[in-house]
Amino acid sequence: MAVNKGLKSLAGTTPNFSNQNIENAINQLKIGWVAKTFTLDTAITTNNVLTETQKNDARLTINNVQHLNIGRYLNDLLKHTDTILDGTVVFLANPDTEDTADFLEILQTIQSIQTLIPNLYGMSAGEFSRDVNDHLGTLNNKFLETEDSSKPVFTSLEESIRFIDDKAIATDTAYQTALTNMTNFVNSVVADSTDFQQTLNTFATAVATAATNFNTALAAEPYLGKRTQLIADNESIDAQVTLEKANLSRIRDYVNGLTNHISFTSLAEDEQLRALMTRISQNADWANYFREYETNSANINPIYTVGSDSDKTTIIDTILRDSGLPDVLDFVDLEAVANKAKKDSRIDTAGFDRFTIEQQISDACRQLNIKTANRSIYNQSESLLDNLNQRDRDLVANRLDLNQDADTLS
Repeated sequence: MAVNKGLKSLAGTTPNFSNQNIENAINQLKIGWVAKTFTLDTAITTNNVLTETQKNDARLTINNVQHLNIGRYLNDLLKHTDTILDGTVVFLANPDTEDTADFLEILQTIQSIQTLIPNLYGMSAGEFSRDVNDHLGTLNNKFLETEDSSKPVFTSLEESIRFIDDKAIATDTAYQTALTNMTNFVNSVVADSTDFQQTLNTFATAVATAATNFNTALAAEPYLGKRTQLIADNESIDAQVTLEKANLSRIRDYVNGLTNHISFTSLAEDEQLRALMTRISQNADWANYFREYETNSANINPIYTVGSDSDKTTIIDTILRDSGLPDVLDFVDLEAVANKAKKDSRIDTAGFDRFTIEQQISDACRQLNIKTANRSIYNQSESLLDNLNQRDRDLVANRLDLNQDADTLS
């Protein structure tokens, strides 16, 4: 139910979601050589003269030391969050006929997943790498906040960048010079021609060589620990983006699959459809589910549902009491004991009408392997009544187990 307070002021407007918080955080990382990797990557991306092939080849060449080419992968992160917000991250199998997604659909679908997975598997969506942050962690400050004492990715990234930049390493300076030179060249390109390809390659190679030399200079302390952290932070960002792309690109197919599972199980309530699906299913697990559906459905009864913190003995006592059991309390009442014995499915009562009450009790004892020799009829009646009452308890206990088994996800 929506909260009414403030709702009127929202009419005719949108939440205007954006990735500004991520962009602001990234701006804090534009320090030293990192700022120049941003500038070069942006220049290549926005250039209107270079072909896509030339752009891709150049970006590949200068990305030989990825954890130093920070502007590249953080620009890619921003582009990724843009595709989430505009819905283009969602794959369209038939783009000519299929409606494009939007952010609202993504949010609603993720919400459905949070409910469907626990209902189907009895596990949280997070255990399937499908919780909210597994889809939208980049937008949800995953790199800016942590739930434990560890440092957020952007925090450790900034610390490493500042530490290295403050040292003014010669190879860092050389790398920045190579980045600037290539940026200036890319910005100076004015016509689509293969004539400048060799020059473009030369500048790209110079950047790659400078990156290798810079990376080598970081291979010893006091820089090695920071380089290791740069690599770890780069991997964390890449892993998160990869996970989100995988989850979101096919999210329609994924939620449809979960929904279809629910739909098939609902169809199983129809006897004829259930028989049909049992016959034609080539999946042994599904066929078995359909085949045993009626039996398992009959075993489910709310009165036999035992909470995890409930005492089974207490539940049995309650169910028996509600059912009017034990219905015979006094073993001296031979007729009542005999009549109770006649209702027990274990006892063959054929010809019982010809027996006296005492004979009925003795015969019932014999059939249940209760000792009768050298025992009075009252001793026999007492043992028989104990056995019959225990049978009532066992039947309830069995129904409890059957209900639990049928109602437990497996």
